[in-house]
Amino acid sequence: MIIRKALDSDLEDVLSVERAAFGSDECVEIVQLLLGDDSAKPIVSLLAFQENRAVGHIMFSRATLEYNAPLSISILGPLAVMPDVQKQGIGGKLIKNGLDILSKSGVDLVFVLGHPTYYPRFGFKPAGNLGFEPSYPIPEKNADAWMVQELRPGMIGNFSGKIICADSLDDPKYWRE
Repeated sequence: MIIRKALDSDLEDVLSVERAAFGSDECVEIVQLLLGDDSAKPIVSLLAFQENRAVGHIMFSRATLEYNAPLSISILGPLAVMPDVQKQGIGGKLIKNGLDILSKSGVDLVFVLGHPTYYPRFGFKPAGNLGFEPSYPIPEKNADAWMVQELRPGMIGNFSGKIICADSLDDPKYWRE
């Protein structure tokens, strides 16, 4: 398997992976909106290939902490893997590659709204308990789906507050799990 940064010319592959993985166009819409959103940049968008076939995609977009705290923050999402190759570790490899790139580029914290039994395998912890609020309220029964990972030690515990996402994600319909 090869994982590399997605190029502009890869857009159809990215969108087909998103569409197949989620069975709808909501994540396709999110990807397209984020790619055209200056407030989301810098974006890290990675594609996984098996035998020249795009089988996975992950995207990280820029976020900020309210009151413009001096942090570099990213939000992971969406993460998509083609249905016929799920449960083979592709998503995990995309996450690890993305976090490595973000860490090397100086990102301090990465947030995700996702499955609370999947993302902790990759170092994510419930963010609400650590003082970080999502852009929109998440029902208490899904509170553990809002997670954070510290890429630079000492950030958690020294900062807290509401995470401000990219403009294109600033819609409550994208904040449900």
